[in-house]
Amino acid sequence: MGELINVDNIVDAYLSKPIGAIKGAIIVIHEIWGLNDNTKSIADRFANEGYLALAPDLLSDLDYSGINVDQLAIDLFTDDKREQAQATLFKIIEPTTDPSFAEKALDKLHHCFDYLFNQEGVNSRIAITGFCFGGTHSFSFATVEPRLKLALPFYGHLNRTIDQVKNIKCPVFAFYGQNDKTLVFDVPKIKDMMDQAGIDFQYKIYDNCGHAFFNDTNPKTFNKEAADDSWRIVLEKLSEM
Repeated sequence: MGELINVDNIVDAYLSKPIGAIKGAIIVIHEIWGLNDNTKSIADRFANEGYLALAPDLLSDLDYSGINVDQLAIDLFTDDKREQAQATLFKIIEPTTDPSFAEKALDKLHHCFDYLFNQEGVNSRIAITGFCFGGTHSFSFATVEPRLKLALPFYGHLNRTIDQVKNIKCPVFAFYGQNDKTLVFDVPKIKDMMDQAGIDFQYKIYDNCGHAFFNDTNPKTFNKEAADDSWRIVLEKLSEM
């Protein structure tokens, strides 16, 4: 139902439009696998709920040629294949470790935000969400865009200082799976930092699941109960935007 567009000759993106009245807009940031069908389907789900959804491709420069990305994602969570899958993935995503990568990604997100901001019917009601890689960049973008109304990161890192966190001007609701040990371990630190900064921060940790629990294309990680409940919360928070 959506279409591929190019925003300001800066970033390719998938745009999905509601059929009826627009309730607001949302930026949807993909996992480390780039702008795939799963991310587009999530954008379409938001559009079906009345939100203008824009999913930018922040990883277009990575070379996944010759790689079965769906299988690689599954192998990362398969005991006897994890080590090789990690080695393959780390080689592909090495360019993202350059400090300039994050700056370029945030610049692309700013162009996407401005694009949505200027669309008729949005009325400055813009949120951001993302998964894994996208969750981390959702956190980051909230620290640099004061017009943002809501941030909804899924299993992302908060790679920001307290001074940067103080720049957040919107509520943040984050989602995690209990078995995602590294991220869950950091949640109290994130909560403390958000409290110090005076940010409206809430989170939910789901039992019996781990990383990528929202991704229904990965049978190794998908947890329907957690995915359904988090979607319910996302829509509830969006309705308050």
